[in-house]
Amino acid sequence: MAFDLQNFAETSEAVQFSDLDFDEFDRQPLDADTLRVLRYMCDVEYHTSCYLRDLLVTRSHRKDDVNGFMTTWNREEFWHGEALAAVLKRHDITVDYDELKAKRVKLGWSEALGSSKQSALSNLVGDDFIAVHMTWGAANELSAVAAYRRLAEMMDHPTLSPLLKRIAQQETRHVAFYTTQARAALERSPKAQKLVRTITTAAWRPVGSSIMGEEEVRYVMGYLFTGQGEALDKLDQSVSRMPGLEGVQIFRTAFTKLGVAI
Repeated sequence: MAFDLQNFAETSEAVQFSDLDFDEFDRQPLDADTLRVLRYMCDVEYHTSCYLRDLLVTRSHRKDDVNGFMTTWNREEFWHGEALAAVLKRHDITVDYDELKAKRVKLGWSEALGSSKQSALSNLVGDDFIAVHMTWGAANELSAVAAYRRLAEMMDHPTLSPLLKRIAQQETRHVAFYTTQARAALERSPKAQKLVRTITTAAWRPVGSSIMGEEEVRYVMGYLFTGQGEALDKLDQSVSRMPGLEGVQIFRTAFTKLGVAI
């Protein structure tokens, strides 16, 4: 089924949480481990504008439907960050963009680095890069949905869990777009299939790996996915159903390399 971009744009809205009882956090405050995971998620959501910037220097930006999706996607991810920041604020944790930027500079991330790498790769590979970008995006969004749903289940909190489920539901629309685009790009090019299989298997890492320290990535992914090998296998199965990607295990491979006991 084709992704309905017009419907996606027309029905896009900020994730709602004004109806949720945030006073419940006073009665049932979140523990330090959960807050650490939420801060990670919030940082990643706020970083979406940088991912969008990187897209604009690749061949993917030449596709009108991709540009249209990314504009709305960027807003929705920002709103996710705002919702998570509101939860953190109720626990006296303030999320500040300048602080996030300083953290990334300390880790060696720079405004130009991500863009220059993607631009060079895109020019080298040509139009087949679109298949790489879309498949990579699908993997990222699949893992985001799994992470939000997993934390909602783990906490079973009367306010946090409904919020996380709402965010996850919006993320499923992002999965649909990336998957549709990836399938189309892979079907057009056997070369793209080989390229995507090679690059994603060798280089895909959990969302946030490019902007967080490895210790933090390992902690958060371990907190969420320790003992969740079956769930990760289901994510791999979703990717392996794409043309030419039969049998890939990018999630199991990445989490094993990270040291998560799945």
